[in-house]
Amino acid sequence: MALTHNFLLFCSLFSFFIIPSLSKTSFRPKALVLPVSKDASSLQYVTLMNQRTPSVPVKLTLDLGGQFQWVDCEEGYVSSSYKPVRCRSAQCALARSKSCVTECYSSPRPGCNNNTCAVLPDNTVTSTATSGEVGQDVVSIQSTDGSNPGRVVSVNKLIFACSGTRFLEGLASGVKGMAGFGRTKISLPSQFSAAFSFDRKFSICLTSSASNAKGVVFFGDGPYVLLPGIDASKFLIDTPLILNPVSTASGYFEGEPSSDYFIGVKSIMINGKAVPLNTSLLSIDRIQGTGGTKISTVNPYTVMETTIFKAVIATFVKELALVPRVASVAPFGACFNSTNIGSTRVGPPVPQIDLVLQSSKVFWRIFGANSMVQVKSDVMCLGFVDGGLNPRTSIVIGGYQLENNLLQFDLATSRLGFSSSLLFRQTTCANFNFTSNNV
Repeated sequence: MALTHNFLLFCSLFSFFIIPSLSKTSFRPKALVLPVSKDASSLQYVTLMNQRTPSVPVKLTLDLGGQFQWVDCEEGYVSSSYKPVRCRSAQCALARSKSCVTECYSSPRPGCNNNTCAVLPDNTVTSTATSGEVGQDVVSIQSTDGSNPGRVVSVNKLIFACSGTRFLEGLASGVKGMAGFGRTKISLPSQFSAAFSFDRKFSICLTSSASNAKGVVFFGDGPYVLLPGIDASKFLIDTPLILNPVSTASGYFEGEPSSDYFIGVKSIMINGKAVPLNTSLLSIDRIQGTGGTKISTVNPYTVMETTIFKAVIATFVKELALVPRVASVAPFGACFNSTNIGSTRVGPPVPQIDLVLQSSKVFWRIFGANSMVQVKSDVMCLGFVDGGLNPRTSIVIGGYQLENNLLQFDLATSRLGFSSSLLFRQTTCANFNFTSNNV
């Protein structure tokens, strides 16, 4: 037992000496780039990554807090470079696997091999988990100088998990799995930064489905240049990322920390007026792992605990008293006649919502473009959803509120940089120039 413990400790301590050797090329990019788009039907944010041998584009739903990448290995997974991760290997320890598949009851294939370690892939859309084999395969991705895509680079043994085809239920059409960006050693940002020895940072910049354009994900540090030549990294405001010591997701073993990204919201202001809240809900319970505020790309809209939701609605409605309310449209709780609301550079001119962070001078401002949802030609609704009385997390900042905001996650220093709306800066997340400068 002591030998096993020492082995796992050794693997954990030296994990970042394992992954960098996986790069197939001597070229060391300073950053990598992926396109990301919004699926209009599911409201999920999806990306394409080239994987396997021969290389094929694989469509994945972006899961900001996901532990790792997982894909359907049951149907259509053909690759000569796939390798199962063996039990008690260093890669198995890196994946925090706590189980070993000693016998798979079918002929060997990706996702079904003997003596392989297993993890629990988590479908965060349906809040379900399953057991899946840990494997490795080739992944190719474009490098970037921050202004354009550059040459394609590869990691030849990226660690991921397999699932069955039925586990894809709830995901966008054509999606084959989820791309996990969470706080683990085998999330995509962690593996890419280790493989190419660049800064342990990544940034997301999401677009709306209405724009029918591609947003962008950067792995590595800035610049993050958006047309017309604007380095959006210069607009970032800094706040700590908070570690939730107890995971409440379905795909975790007991006692593991959460891979989600939490921030320390202290209060909410609307038009400069404080929303009356039970502020204890804004703190994380260090024993239960409940409460607090996290950021999600899986939830389409911000979800709030019932009392917070009702207080926000009441204050917002009071501040927008001159605009007639109309019948609510699910899933929203406050809707308005938008005929005479008008528009500005940052969306409808409605009360600004501030998520106040570590001090009264540090806040994430939500303008009309990120707070109001056009549900009918003459109806707009406040884009927040009631999450019930006892949710695991008190506030989940959803994808709609992230659109056209640049978010940089610094894993080394546990800090978040956020820009608030880039519309205020006369650019958008659709303005990265995906024309390659690779000759």
